[in-house]
This record gives sequence, structure tokens and C-alpha cells, in this order.
Amino acid sequence: MTALAWILAAGPLLWLAWRLVSRPRSVVRCLVYLAVRCLYRLRLEGQANIPTRGAALVVCNHVSFMDALVMGGASRRPLRFLMDKPIYDSPWLNWLFRLVGAIPVESDRRDPASLRRALEEVRRALRAGEVVMLFPEGRLTPDGEIHDFRRGLERILARDPVPVIPAGLAGLWGSWTSHCGARALTKWPRRFRARVVLRFGEPLSPARATRRCLEVRVRALKAEADRWVEPVAGGALERR
Repeated sequence: MTALAWILAAGPLLWLAWRLVSRPRSVVRCLVYLAVRCLYRLRLEGQANIPTRGAALVVCNHVSFMDALVMGGASRRPLRFLMDKPIYDSPWLNWLFRLVGAIPVESDRRDPASLRRALEEVRRALRAGEVVMLFPEGRLTPDGEIHDFRRGLERILARDPVPVIPAGLAGLWGSWTSHCGARALTKWPRRFRARVVLRFGEPLSPARATRRCLEVRVRALKAEADRWVEPVAGGALERR
């Protein structure tokens, strides 16, 4: 093989390596998006509602441990997302979570100062003009339904009033990464290429983005997303 042929063959890999070094979060987002597309038949709506620049919050219902990957891959901008510290500290994946700028948070009972540290990191991210994603329910849904939003969202907006984009996610309840049928990650995967729908709603101004208003919006977006999936045994959702 000639030198030119070697250069042409290695060119894409060299370009990817350069992008990974110069803009790691954008590259990881693209790779995650491709992986999600392989795993699920993904339908996305309203991506244009995420602003092209400036700080913003994205809030969504929390169905499974795959939610952050689906959201992060679907967003047209890299997302900083809050996640449980035990998962963040995983010896196999911690490097990835650090690379994408995930923000670990522990429960108040285990570490009362953890929430304050996480909120301070969220504050720094927003003031740097980044987009932060969080799940206001604070935990995976135990029954597939949306539960009450917690007060952390209002604390963030009180300090940093930024636009808030609600989102609704459907199709992951019933997967092995959800609590359907048993605790998440304790059962064998039974589905592949399931239909997953993610809808981003119109941004709300900080003055309108109350906890109650956002909960109503997310519920409505999830209900619209549910129309593209059908119920199967046990309340799971599957593609037609």
C-alpha cells in the first residue's frame, strides 16, 4: 500500500481523534446518538426548541437509566446532566461521565452537602452559557407514571433565571433499564429496537417555569409521545 493510500485510509480516524481532543463533548454526543439509533427506533420532535446558544435548562420525565443517553444524543447541543453519584463513580464508566461533564449528586440522607455541591456546579454551567438537563422527579419512576417534581428546580431558577425546555419521553418503560417488573438492571434484556419517542416542548421563560407548570407540560408531552407506542403485557411499551 502506498503512502497516499495509508493517509487516505487513516484520514477519518485522524480526523475523529482530532475532534475528540478539541471538542470531546460534541464527538461523544454524536457517537451516543449513533448508538441510540442502533438500539432503538427513535422518533424525535421539537429539537429546534433547544436554543442554539446561551444557557438553558431541559427537564424530562425519568423512565430508565438510558434516559440521559437518549436525551444527550438527541440534543443538538451537548448537555450537562445530573446523575446519581453511585453510578457516576462506576469504575468502568466514570471516565465517560467526566468527559461529558456529568454532575454527580447524592441523596440528602447519605450526604447532605452533595446537593449543594451539585447545585453550585449547575450554577457554574449555566453562567458559562451551557445547557443543563435534569429529571425533576429525582428518581426513576417505579410504575411508569410521572411523579411530583421536586423543589431543586425552583432553587436553580431562583439563582439563575434561564429558559426551560420541557420534554416528554416514552417507550423505555418495560426495558431492562427501567423498574418495570423488577429493579432496573436486575433482569435480562427482552427487547431490541423498541420504539422510543422524545418530544421537546417550547421553551418557557423563567417567570412562567414554575414547578407545577413544568410538570403539566411534561405530562402533556409524554402523553403525546405515548401515542406512538402501544401497551404490551405488564404495562411495557413497544413498537407496533
